Amino acid sequence: MALNNTYDARLQQETAVGAGVQILLLALLGSAIGMGPAGWLTGLAFAFATWAVLSRAVHRSRLRSFGPANRVTLGRATLVGGVTALVADSFESAPPVTLLVALTAVALLLDGVDGKVARRTGTSSALGARFDMEVDAFLILVLSVYVSTQLGPWVLLIGGMRYAFVAAARLAPWLTAPLPPSFARKTVAAVQGVCLLVAGADLLPHAANLTIVLLALGSLVWSFGRDVRWLWANARTTAFEDTVPESVGLELVPSGR
Repeated sequence: MALNNTYDARLQQETAVGAGVQILLLALLGSAIGMGPAGWLTGLAFAFATWAVLSRAVHRSRLRSFGPANRVTLGRATLVGGVTALVADSFESAPPVTLLVALTAVALLLDGVDGKVARRTGTSSALGARFDMEVDAFLILVLSVYVSTQLGPWVLLIGGMRYAFVAAARLAPWLTAPLPPSFARKTVAAVQGVCLLVAGADLLPHAANLTIVLLALGSLVWSFGRDVRWLWANARTTAFEDTVPESVGLELVPSGR
């Protein structure tokens, strides 16, 4: 019991350090751009929520070590917190686009690092996979909010689709079934952040940004639609197999005569 408490204390220290680094980043951003109340409050809320949720998750996971991969993801979460604060501040004043793009670009580049680190160090875990996914999803949501101010509220569909899927799964449990691995799904997910980043940088003509984001949304709708159709077909197949009498299965077994 004492050993478990020691491990838990170390894990909680890691999450507390992450929250401290997040606040430090906010302080640096605030001094650099004169961030207003909206940015500060949003950034602090993100830091507190991340610390609270992650602390509870690591306590329940019974991990013996936080692990290098989770540290990378925590660093990405810190960058996402900075992006979140900048986007919130952009509703009060002109955003520092270069800084916002730089933080987002680093967060997206690191997305491919934590998984590789986890595999190479043998520290893959359900918590790490979920943590990585939630950071990705929230970054896409924040970017869609930012780009929606330039292209229209329909862009919010990109950031909100995953959360709508989670909400729908509450009403339709068959949506929670595990999906088979898919390179296409991973590619589409990665494309969303890149497309929103390009549009948010506002370096291309408006028509080009509009086309890029529309293509991103179209690919996301296709990906979700394909997965939902697979889950529905799998649920129906499972339900059918559960209702087949055992005698039917026995009829398929050779009698040996």
